[in-house]
Amino acid sequence: MASRGEFDLDAPDHEGVTMAHLLAHASGWGLEENSPRAAVGTRRIYSNVGVDRAVALVTNDPAAWCAVEVFAPLGLTSCSLEGRPAAGVVGSLEDMGELMSAWRRGDDLREETHRRFRSPFLPTLAGVVPGFGRFDPCPWGLGPEVRGQKSHWMGSTTSPATFGHFGQSGTLALVEPDRDLVIVAAAGEDFGPWAAVRWPSWTDEMMERFAA
Repeated sequence: MASRGEFDLDAPDHEGVTMAHLLAHASGWGLEENSPRAAVGTRRIYSNVGVDRAVALVTNDPAAWCAVEVFAPLGLTSCSLEGRPAAGVVGSLEDMGELMSAWRRGDDLREETHRRFRSPFLPTLAGVVPGFGRFDPCPWGLGPEVRGQKSHWMGSTTSPATFGHFGQSGTLALVEPDRDLVIVAAAGEDFGPWAAVRWPSWTDEMMERFAA
């Protein structure tokens, strides 16, 4: 809806929270409803609550909305929302690759919206990337994490403009725009300490293999 100009990303609610704050994990909401909060726009706190609230602003039927407005237009035939928006999307590795390719191209987004989507929002905020520690700054776009100068799951050889996401199911996905590369991976076990050890070197290996 924001891509079509139907939703103002910067319109604040009564607490001063905008859609952009929610999407970029800068709303002050903690991970869950009972988690500690911060003042709006002062810290980068990864927030499932924030994602759920962002979706609730545009629809009261998230599963149907995702099916019609996201999955179908992008041709993601295996995808569905099973549970809360922040953690309930399931689908095939192939569709995850298609989604990352859409992120790379900016499918169904206006040029300005795509730029904001992949660019740091409030770029100087410090914060914690779950499982990888605190970073200052900790850049994030309107949805995906932006690497910036962080050396973590996105490796150490990707460009600062690299953006992507990883999930508790053990999946990761990123777009390296300078090399025009998309990388996706799925694991046989949930995210844990193993990922913090393996993913950085694996990502760099993929960069070396496919960036030539």
